Amino acid sequence: MREALKFSGIEFSDSPEDLFCYGFDASRLKTTPGIVVWAKGVEDVASVMKIASEKGVPVVPRGAGTATTGASTPVEGGVVLSLEKMQRIIEIDEENMDVLVEPGVINGRLQRGLEVLDLFYPPDPASLEFCTIGGNVALNAGGPRGLKYGVTRDYVLELEAVTPEGTVIRAGARTLKRTVGYDLKDLLIGSEGTLAIITKIRLRVLPMPERRITLLTTFDSISRCGDFILSVLKAGILPSCMELMDRGAVEVVEEYRATGLPVAEASLLIELDGSNRTVIQDAERVAEVCRRCGGEVQVAEDHLSQEALWKARRSIAPALYRLGSEKINHDVVVPRRQIPTLFEFLRKVSGQQDVKVVAFGHAGDGNIHINILYHRELEQSARAVAKRLIEEVLRLEGTISGEHGVGLTKRQYIGLEISNREMDIMRGIKRLFDPKGILNPGKVFP
Repeated sequence: MREALKFSGIEFSDSPEDLFCYGFDASRLKTTPGIVVWAKGVEDVASVMKIASEKGVPVVPRGAGTATTGASTPVEGGVVLSLEKMQRIIEIDEENMDVLVEPGVINGRLQRGLEVLDLFYPPDPASLEFCTIGGNVALNAGGPRGLKYGVTRDYVLELEAVTPEGTVIRAGARTLKRTVGYDLKDLLIGSEGTLAIITKIRLRVLPMPERRITLLTTFDSISRCGDFILSVLKAGILPSCMELMDRGAVEVVEEYRATGLPVAEASLLIELDGSNRTVIQDAERVAEVCRRCGGEVQVAEDHLSQEALWKARRSIAPALYRLGSEKINHDVVVPRRQIPTLFEFLRKVSGQQDVKVVAFGHAGDGNIHINILYHRELEQSARAVAKRLIEEVLRLEGTISGEHGVGLTKRQYIGLEISNREMDIMRGIKRLFDPKGILNPGKVFP
């Protein structure tokens, strides 16, 4: 590979150590690339793609490798093109309230840079301290604040990207409104690096809310918790976050790092933000609704107590890894009213197949992260649970992924949700962008 691809002035490596480290992502699926290249600017990306296109060599773009579906796994070898060194925050425009960044900027770093200016960028995945903005755009990442503020797509104004043959294109505009031609920007967002490689991103940002309050509500049944979720929203209260944790999720967090969370059948973290007066009034109304639905409530008003609750929520994923068992995870979405039905299904099917299921996620928009934990000898049972889960989600009029994408791990199920005709149209778009099929091959479509 080194001999076939001559990258003048661009950092690259084919050492066994680097090939190993860049051969997998958070999905744990392991493969081996032929070479790893670190781009430092759009010119490097364009040069790599021109050479790869001429040679017909596969290229897999990569951010921080936090994807859980194998989106950045090089299944056909070739080049892993890392964008992690493209990490400049190029511009923060306080008046226009937008920022221009390179794809390697870490989400949490951007959040902190904006905070000192009383601005904030709402999309905040649980991996915000590690995941990159470019990866967030490629997968249209969401996070806890999706209920009130939406997902990554809702904040992208403009993109610079490099096509598979090495041409630099721009999509979108700096303005909030634009209806000129087809929207290539929205097509690239969530395309999992299969159409073009994003090299610059302009995002809109918002004023920092005056006040935030976090409440922890607990219930003795998922059914009562589900009634509470619907009742809060029907009351005209729009929290910024409604994060649900089942008993299993709280138990693994407490085993991993004692936080003092009460263990209940269903726990719901609720964040309210806005003006001081409105937040206080809404907190009182939420507490009242909670008690009416048979739950208990604790209020965290100061920053330290709020951070302790959110630290517990963000500890679920690392806590699950510490269990040492194998894991299948799916980030499914169902209509909110179907959340109790989904959890009841999980309880029933896990008992039938003798595997442990831990569920948590963004209850406000119905996006639930389901983790099927098993020992290797029970892999067949676990995969049977996963298939039944997908079928149940679609029966409940949901979708098989809300923010993690399809990648490798879900492509076997995509035909259950998307019709053959729709798939043909999508494959046609892929061929138009990438006629040689070299950009992130083997992803999304079976």
